Amino acid sequence: MDPQAFVVATLAAHVGFAIFVTAHASLTDREVGKWPFVTLAFGLAGIAAYFFYDGSSDAGRI
Repeated sequence: MDPQAFVVATLAAHVGFAIFVTAHASLTDREVGKWPFVTLAFGLAGIAAYFFYDGSSDAGRI
């Protein structure tokens, strides 16, 4: 795969992931917050953070 095609495919995937995160938050009445932007930047890692990060929890804070 040439580099230009890779960049275009990666950009398309990240935009699609961000749309998915936004749609999921809207459908489940969940606060979307910063997660579409994180997903645009980091792709699958952003999706994982959106689903597994619990900002309302005080667990582990010092």
